[in-house]
Amino acid sequence: MRNSVSWQDASGTGLEDLELLLSHQGGVASGRVQGPKGAPFQLEYTVEFDAQWRTRKVFALERLSGRSLLLRADGMGCWRDQDNVELVELSGAIDVDLSATPFSNTLPIRRLRPEIGESFEIVTAYISVPELTLQADPQRYTRLAETRYRYESLDSDFQAEISVDEMALVTEYPGLFSRRHIG
Repeated sequence: MRNSVSWQDASGTGLEDLELLLSHQGGVASGRVQGPKGAPFQLEYTVEFDAQWRTRKVFALERLSGRSLLLRADGMGCWRDQDNVELVELSGAIDVDLSATPFSNTLPIRRLRPEIGESFEIVTAYISVPELTLQADPQRYTRLAETRYRYESLDSDFQAEISVDEMALVTEYPGLFSRRHIG
């Protein structure tokens, strides 16, 4: 199954186009993000995940600077870089969180599928865009309603209520992203 989604950032000047290809073995998300005026970047990324929505491979390229990042994960919390060096600082992280895309929220929501009222805490492999720096990032999601979640950063005071569709693709991320198209 193939889906296309577009999001616009809150400034109205940044845009993302995402192609999502799903199969019984997992899926691949391929995105292109044009950063907003005032903070321009051009990100291309691919996230591969298994049938349980566990991140298995991430490639990110910031075209303006030429910076790139390749990560592989075993789906059990072990991450390796492009030189096959284990990234112990990411130990236990199952999901990737690319700061420039709301698609990052889809992975843990689909993987953990909480009931309404339930919360779960995770650690992600957080990739800051456009720098492509990497760090572990603790997070909490609470399912508030059928299609609404509260996202909380556990190492800052940031939180937001995000809305998703039946596939857990973000429709509204107040102050950050709004969906423009799905196909």
